[in-house]
Amino acid sequence: MSTVSKLSVAAKRLVLGRPFRSDTLGSTLLPKRIALPVFASDAMSSVAYAPQEIFLVLSVAGLSAYTYTPWIGVAVAVVMAVVVASYRQNVHAYPSGGGDYEVATVNLGPKAGLTVGSALLVDYILTVAVSISSAAENIGSAIPFVEQHRVLFCVVAIVLLTSVNLRGIRESGTAFAIPTYAFIAGMVVMLIWGFVQIFVLGDDISSETADFGVKAENNHLVGIAFVFLIARAFSSGCAALTGVEAISNGVPAFQKPKSRNAATTLFLLGAIAVVLLLGIILLAQKIGAKYVENPAADLTGAPAGYQQKSLVAQLAHAVFANFTPGFYFVTIVTALILVLAANTAFNGFPVLGSVLAQDRYLPRQLHTRGDRLAFSNGILFLAIAAIAFVVAFGAQVTALIQLYIVGVFVSFTLSQIGMVRHWTRHLRTETDPGARGRMQRSRIINSIGLAMTGTVLVIVLITKFLAGAWIAIVAMVAIFGLMQLIHRHYASVQTELDNSEYETILPSRTHSVVLVSKLHLPTKRALAFARATRPDALEAITVNVDDRDTRRLVAEWESSDITVPLKVIASPYREITRPVIDYVRRLRRESPRDVITVFIPEYVVGHWWEQILHNQSALRLKGRLLFEPGVMVTSVPWQLSSSDRRKNKDRIYNAPGDLRRGMVGAPEPLGAETRSTPPGARGSGSDTP
Repeated sequence: MSTVSKLSVAAKRLVLGRPFRSDTLGSTLLPKRIALPVFASDAMSSVAYAPQEIFLVLSVAGLSAYTYTPWIGVAVAVVMAVVVASYRQNVHAYPSGGGDYEVATVNLGPKAGLTVGSALLVDYILTVAVSISSAAENIGSAIPFVEQHRVLFCVVAIVLLTSVNLRGIRESGTAFAIPTYAFIAGMVVMLIWGFVQIFVLGDDISSETADFGVKAENNHLVGIAFVFLIARAFSSGCAALTGVEAISNGVPAFQKPKSRNAATTLFLLGAIAVVLLLGIILLAQKIGAKYVENPAADLTGAPAGYQQKSLVAQLAHAVFANFTPGFYFVTIVTALILVLAANTAFNGFPVLGSVLAQDRYLPRQLHTRGDRLAFSNGILFLAIAAIAFVVAFGAQVTALIQLYIVGVFVSFTLSQIGMVRHWTRHLRTETDPGARGRMQRSRIINSIGLAMTGTVLVIVLITKFLAGAWIAIVAMVAIFGLMQLIHRHYASVQTELDNSEYETILPSRTHSVVLVSKLHLPTKRALAFARATRPDALEAITVNVDDRDTRRLVAEWESSDITVPLKVIASPYREITRPVIDYVRRLRRESPRDVITVFIPEYVVGHWWEQILHNQSALRLKGRLLFEPGVMVTSVPWQLSSSDRRKNKDRIYNAPGDLRRGMVGAPEPLGAETRSTPPGARGSGSDTP
């Protein structure tokens, strides 16, 4: 094995760890205590920026508008409670992991399912971008260097998160459990101690922005304009609902009983998120916290060069004014949970991508598990897409969040419609009174969920469309169209390959052609293999690139004992590939019912640098010949002495997919018979000797 190969394998094992056998998949399933941080971190972390966005939107109308924050918070909490209750019905009815996509496809048709799938894919990408950007903002409140290099911080964080997720879902969940529970504990302690100081001890605690004024862009908003502002603040606050759907997509990752454990995790998610959301909004209002889009212009009374802290950082700074470690603890765990919130997307996106790939709407590579039984290709695709959004929008939460939640509420609404139809269809055939009662109750819950999520979707589209939501909608439409094209391609290929009317017609003759550049051992082996196939016609050809070399080859050929005729093909422009292709085509035109077999001698080398020293002419020839009908290409490998070293070290050869099929074996003992390197195996110089 070459040095580069060794280093690449060592680096892969350092990042990913040892590979898992397919039959160990059951050991990677999650208990509830691990599933909560894995799937619920997004929804719980949303409370770190959803209240902040409510305050930011209301600041447009001045300080007086802040009196509406508790009511908006209550409205968001009610919607969350209803959505959680609705999704508890989903995980029991559809536990296979398809989530909203499966619900919509089964009950509303493939186009509705594709709409949900495209919406969720975009939402997962934006979840990563928004969460990581919000984490950079929170850390920047305590560390100015991060604020000054926000985009770089976000890119590095996404790369690290990708590496951890590539190690497998259970391992990443265990690593993320402590920060998630630390965030919950830190927020609960901060809220309890803050309210104790205010309502029990009577202390006058205030935010650092309490004495600042807010320069309203328009403090005379009335009527429809003011209602629109409240609706926009509500739609921004509904970002707290993102991540709820991830559990319905991740039911297969739970330990048995899967549906019940998923439903319990959903309940815990909703309860924690509602408590934290309302607690932060109420405490922020009590201590006079303010948050504006442009602090230099919108905050009056602020000192020159004032750097605005995030809303959570302002609360922690006020509550733990006499205990600095408390402020840093809350700031750090908030940043961590925001980074880990992206982990929800890293678990939801690959699973959804796998389901879509299985249904032939996405490339089949997304359905393949990697060494650690994670959907590695989906994880990598998500990371690349999220980095693109972060860089494009400068890691600005306010800009990214305008694109956010559109997709998730599209999926919420279509899923609820599907669930209502699901229960209605089953009620037509169910006769057991107890079962009918449960179904009717579930249908009522989903109907209420439909009414609320549909209303929120309309509000989000109206209030956020021109602010940036149109970009997310365009992305959804593009993905929808792309998935249809992919499905159409797979369907056409399937139809073509399954054509039962195809009749196998044996060729009338076989015509073998051996490519020759020199008269040496590889050429002699290729000639021997070609004779062994017993063709009806056998000839050797060489391309005249250099007259002197060609004359020498012809002289050696004629003086040898080889009986196979050698033909010289002219090449005025010193090309190799085109003259060979033209010659093979001419043979096909002269005898259309013949099969032409082209034998190509190839070097097999053992070092990476040896491959660079060959001109890859064989690879180019094979690439072109594969498109010629009635032409077969046979590679004849010649193992150079450098390849012996690799052959002795690689004592076992695992075919692609062996790991997923549980066919990976241990290295054979010394003296045992090993498989020889197959033709065209990795390490071939792909050169015509």
